[in-house]
Amino acid sequence: MSRSRCRTELMRRLAELPFLDRLELVAVSGWSRGAVYPTLHVLQREGLVGSLPHSTSSTPRTTRFYLTRQGLRRLARDEGASFADQIRRYPVSQQERRLLLERLDGGSSIYRLTSALADVAHPLRFRWYRAHPLDAAITLPDGRSVGIIRRGLTAERTAFAKRLRRLWEGDLPGLLLLLAPDEIRLRQARRLLQGAPVFCALALEAEAIQAGAGDPIWRLTSGSARLSLPEALGHAGPAREWPRERPLSKRRLAPDLCATNRPLTSRLTAAEKRTLELIGDWPWIAPAQLGPLLGVERARLAQLLGWLADLELVATHRLGGRSRLALSDRGIAYLARRDRAAVGAARQRWSTKPRDPNAPFDWRNVSGARSRQLLRHLDHTESVHEFIAALAEQSRANSWRLEQLDPPHRASRYFRHNDGSIRSIQPDAFAVVRREGQAEALFLEWERRAVRPTTMTARLAPYLRYYCSPRPTDDHGVQPTLLVVFEDELAADHFLRVAEQAMSRARVLIPLKVSDSVRLERLGPFGPTWRSLARTGENSMLTIPNEQESATVLSNGCVWRSQRRSCDTEL
Repeated sequence: MSRSRCRTELMRRLAELPFLDRLELVAVSGWSRGAVYPTLHVLQREGLVGSLPHSTSSTPRTTRFYLTRQGLRRLARDEGASFADQIRRYPVSQQERRLLLERLDGGSSIYRLTSALADVAHPLRFRWYRAHPLDAAITLPDGRSVGIIRRGLTAERTAFAKRLRRLWEGDLPGLLLLLAPDEIRLRQARRLLQGAPVFCALALEAEAIQAGAGDPIWRLTSGSARLSLPEALGHAGPAREWPRERPLSKRRLAPDLCATNRPLTSRLTAAEKRTLELIGDWPWIAPAQLGPLLGVERARLAQLLGWLADLELVATHRLGGRSRLALSDRGIAYLARRDRAAVGAARQRWSTKPRDPNAPFDWRNVSGARSRQLLRHLDHTESVHEFIAALAEQSRANSWRLEQLDPPHRASRYFRHNDGSIRSIQPDAFAVVRREGQAEALFLEWERRAVRPTTMTARLAPYLRYYCSPRPTDDHGVQPTLLVVFEDELAADHFLRVAEQAMSRARVLIPLKVSDSVRLERLGPFGPTWRSLARTGENSMLTIPNEQESATVLSNGCVWRSQRRSCDTEL
């Protein structure tokens, strides 16, 4: 009798939550591993349950399960319902399955969170959303509801803010849990959620995947306190139904998956997905620059790129005398759908498809606006790519971990200036490196045209406004260092003098280090190639010298630090 109940419960859970793995199925079903594992094996052998492999860069390789047509018919018989009722009740239609598979890389994180919730309260009711701002909703045994939102790495800042505004306009859950891809996006989301009409808790996606229910990883919209999952659930509002969305007008049962029609998310390994993400972040990158970012040798890189090219996810172009990589329209759509971003908007920005197939391929003939801009300034784009590749390679060699690496469109920071206007900085890259608990945040500006005092001052002005505000620390938790690279040593020395005068006038200190491309090419970012205002010689990028500092708080709230010169040091 208990074996029959276990079979029915597992099939019902796989109909309600398609593509759970074994451990997640144990958590949400409430049955033990000793009951779930053999029962699942029997269901597979009888053809009631199918499976597919799956992995991401943040989750290990696993096997995920779904209910087949035969299994859905068996479940209908066990529950005493018609087959048509089962198709309307569960997300098993062709359209719903396709959407879930496209979002499975992100959905796996939500399933891990659901497993942790099941350890706190059981049984749970779960629902996926197609078009609603929420990704999913969960109803607890006492009737309270929990909404889950995942912000993908490729989701644009403005689009995500609009998504949250749409959420406030409709029915709300009693508690909102938000997963963010990194610290920067989490801090941005905290500001967007301040004043929200429901209690909100935020966590890093990587931490939510690994943490148990009792780990204090959840942060509030203000303050430094961290809550465990049971503590966050204690703030959920009174019992209410989960938000509704318009049902599908037509529901056609999805065909069973097989080896020949496996979805992309199952055919790609974690390394291949990571390769796809990096090419999407850095269009027109050369294979020699991509290898150090991935940390793989040439043969392994060729293997990864060959498979992605066979799947028509990556295109190779011969430009400037070397091969360069960019996502195809299919690859752009894959990443956009994973993160619930608009595919059309993503292609308008990043497509490398020629406007005119019969015309020569150059920057004028590229349809994506941002890809066209990067290709137009290919020398500058390549210089940035060379820098980040050297940064990744030397980080490993010096026992630093490259924790975060953002391309220009994610490195931008928007802030409100003293006059009330919205201003921004637009660096060429942003990185966070960490070693033994020490974190260093870095902005990169690769300058080719700022060679006169007026243009140098104009390039520095946005950073003076940014560092005069509390936003650098609010955005990153630490004061980021601004790295500025010039083509020659003379321009770099000239910029240091201009920067010193500008900071003195504004009474704002920017943690500034300057170098030139010749030294960087010879010694790399971690070498003694950087100069700052307080020193005459070259020093390393991350070493903090033993300096005596005095600080004076000015009337506008900024701090000016006068530093004594010290000897040069290396990392």
